[in-house]
Amino acid sequence: MLRQRGSLILCGTFLFLSWNAILVLLLWGGSPGQEQREETVMPGDDVVADVMRMADMFEAELEIQNKILTDIKSHQVLLGLDDKKLKLLLPLQPVIPVLVIACDRVSVKRCLDKLLQTRPSNRHHPIIVSQDCGHVETADVIRSYGSLVTHLKQPDLSDIAVPPEHKRFKGYYKISRHYRWALSQVFRNYSTVIIVEDDLEVAPDFFEYFRALLPLLKSDPSLWCVSAWNDNGRDGFVDPAAANLLHRTDFFPGLGWMLLREVWEELEPKWPASFWDDWMRQPAQRRDHACIRPEISRTLTFGRQGVSLGQFFDNYLRYIKLNSKYVPFTKLDLSYLKDETYRKNFEKEVYSAPLVTFENVKQGQLEGPGPFRLQYSSKDSFKVFAKNLGIMDDLKSGVPRTGYRGVVSFFSRGRRIYIAPPPGWTQYDPTWN
Repeated sequence: MLRQRGSLILCGTFLFLSWNAILVLLLWGGSPGQEQREETVMPGDDVVADVMRMADMFEAELEIQNKILTDIKSHQVLLGLDDKKLKLLLPLQPVIPVLVIACDRVSVKRCLDKLLQTRPSNRHHPIIVSQDCGHVETADVIRSYGSLVTHLKQPDLSDIAVPPEHKRFKGYYKISRHYRWALSQVFRNYSTVIIVEDDLEVAPDFFEYFRALLPLLKSDPSLWCVSAWNDNGRDGFVDPAAANLLHRTDFFPGLGWMLLREVWEELEPKWPASFWDDWMRQPAQRRDHACIRPEISRTLTFGRQGVSLGQFFDNYLRYIKLNSKYVPFTKLDLSYLKDETYRKNFEKEVYSAPLVTFENVKQGQLEGPGPFRLQYSSKDSFKVFAKNLGIMDDLKSGVPRTGYRGVVSFFSRGRRIYIAPPPGWTQYDPTWN
C-alpha cells in the first residue's frame, strides 16, 4: 500500500510539472490560428486590458499549482516517505568527503572546528580523520566530536627501515605510508576526496570552492587536481580585490587539495616510500597535467612544528593571506579555466605586457596599471629575481612554485607582475632544482 501511495505522489508531481508547461504554452501561445489572424488585424484599445487579464489568470493558476505542490509534500510527510523519490527531478548533489591526515597534534581541534563551522552539509561532506602515531591525547580530541566525524586509525605503527643518510627523514617515510593507507580506505567508498592535514585552517568558502570546481576537474583531461593553496599567496603579493580569481598551475601545490579516484588508481601502485609531495611533482607523475589554484588561498597552515622543522614557515607560510570573503563559485562561469581557452588568454596577456627590468619592479618604477613582464633566461636569473622580489625561489623538477608554462604571476605594489621565460617556451628543464 505504501509503495502504491509513493507512486501516486510521483505521478502527481509529474502531472503538476506537465500541467504547468502546457499552461504556459496556452497562455502565451494563444489558440490555434490566432497568430495568423493577428498578422492582418491591428490591435485595438483593449490590448492592455487583455494583457492584464492574462496576467491575472496566470497568477491565479500559479496559486492553484502551488497549493497542489504543497499538498504533495504534506502527503509525503504523512506517509513517512523520505525525500529520495521526490528529488528524482532535482539535480543530484555530489558527495565530497574531507580526509584529515592527523598524527600527534592536539591542535587538530582548530582544523576540525573550522571544517565543521563552514561545512554546508554533513551528508555531502563527511569528515574522515585518519590518525597515525597512536597519540592518545590527539585521539581523545578526535573522539570528542562523536558522530560529527569518522575516526580511522592507521593500523601499522611499526618502525620503518630507512637508508642511513635518511635517518633524520624517517618522519617523511611514515607520512607517506599513512597517506597511502588513508587514501586507499577513502576511495573504497568515494570517487572524490579533499585532503587536508591537521594543521590547516579553511576559509569560509572552502567547500563552495571545491564543489564548483569538481565538474571541471572531471571533464578536463588536462587537470589532475584542485588545490586551495597559493604558494606565493602572502599578503601584499596577491590582488586583494580578486577573491574570485582562479589560475591554472603546473606545480602541485598540496595543502588542501582534491583528487579523483581514477588518478589515485594510477598513483597508488607506485606510491613512494617517502617525500610523496615532491614525487607528485616529478614529470612521470604529473605528465604535463595542471592543477587549479586560487589567487587568494582557501587554507592557512598554523603548524610550524612538524617533520619539516619549520622549513619556509617563518619566512613564507605564516604570512599567507587566508580568504575571508565568501565567493559563490558555483554560480560563476568558470569556463575560462578550460585548457585551451586559459592557455591562449594567458599567453596573450603575458607576452603583450610591457617588458620591464628587475630594477623597475624592485624600486616600483612602473608606469601604468600593469600587468608587466620581467623576463628570465636561466635557472639562476629566475632564482635571483624571485628571491629579491620576495616570492619563493625553489623549483621542483624544473617547475617553479605557482608556475604555469614557465610563468610565475604575483602582485607587487598593486600591480600584476609576470616573471616569464622568453616567448616560444615549450617545456620545463627537470634539471632545474
